[in-house]
Amino acid sequence: MIQAQATARYVRTSAQKAGLVLDLIRGKDVNRALATLRFARKSVAGDIAKVLNSAIANAQQKEGFSGDVDRLYISGCFANQGPYAKRVRPAPMGRAFRTLKRTAHLTVRVSERAEVVVPVAPATAAAGKAPKAARRPRSRASAVSSRPPKKKK
Repeated sequence: MIQAQATARYVRTSAQKAGLVLDLIRGKDVNRALATLRFARKSVAGDIAKVLNSAIANAQQKEGFSGDVDRLYISGCFANQGPYAKRVRPAPMGRAFRTLKRTAHLTVRVSERAEVVVPVAPATAAAGKAPKAARRPRSRASAVSSRPPKKKK
């Protein structure tokens, strides 16, 4: 099972706002996640889509990757706080208000889903016998309705 991740550092958004969009795609397969990000009405969705595409490319470069991108899903994604840029805004009466310009570090981790192996029943057993439910005759009780009989007038 292949795992790959990509990180974008110092993205100019708050970690809380990025976390809202990351919650939308967590656990989804990558194609569905990219479609979700494309139509999300948040500006950080474009940055997250770039990170997701980078994580997909990283997974394709790993040794042992099956080559099927459709089997990749988002196994983890999170946004950590980055450093603040502190700015000063003039306020009334000679004062100053501090403005924090927040940044975030966005990380997306993708993994490959395990292949589901379905055992095939032997051909002799399947062809020779009918299923148990089909062989059993219906009992009289199951054929009769459970409603009481109608009253005659």
